[in-house]
Amino acid sequence: MSKSLNPEQRLILASSSPRRQELIQSLGLPYIIRVSDADETVEGKITPSELVEVLSVRKASTVRDMLESDEKHGIIVGSDTIVVLQDEVLGKPVDEEDSFRMLKALQGTTHQVYSGVACVDAQTGKHVVSHSVTHVKMKSMADAQIRRYIATGEPKDKAGSYAIQGIGATIVESIAGDYFTVVGLPLSLLSDLLLNFDIQVL
Repeated sequence: MSKSLNPEQRLILASSSPRRQELIQSLGLPYIIRVSDADETVEGKITPSELVEVLSVRKASTVRDMLESDEKHGIIVGSDTIVVLQDEVLGKPVDEEDSFRMLKALQGTTHQVYSGVACVDAQTGKHVVSHSVTHVKMKSMADAQIRRYIATGEPKDKAGSYAIQGIGATIVESIAGDYFTVVGLPLSLLSDLLLNFDIQVL
């Protein structure tokens, strides 16, 4: 019998990100999308790893609260990604000047990308959460190069103002760690977490 026939095994992706949707599709498990409009503000001093874990759980839990009772089956997957440069968290840019500021600061340096992943059982509310970190080294760039990259529109809704899976790949010199952590959904970590719910990707 195929592993994908059990309706309890479906995944519910709590994200509107097309990148995360493509990645979850690659697992070959049945899934649906439910967009979480969770509040992403966090009070007080919190480490980057705590931040992405808190927000991942919050996104998944928000979607669980939105589901109708007859929809509450499957595992809700929430994920959050941030870029950290010398203890400063770089979120999504507010405008093009903000993008320029971030990319100018990142160029020629190594920064960290944290991605949290939370899996919440839609029926019981049981959850597991973890995160992974990847180190990304950016090339040194001229201001004109940074402006041309911003003009492509790619940095607009990306944490840290770049997308490694797009033309942003040309400004990354090297990475140490999991590539998919930088894209926004660490698949290796997700597959490990799903084992807690008896879901085997392979």
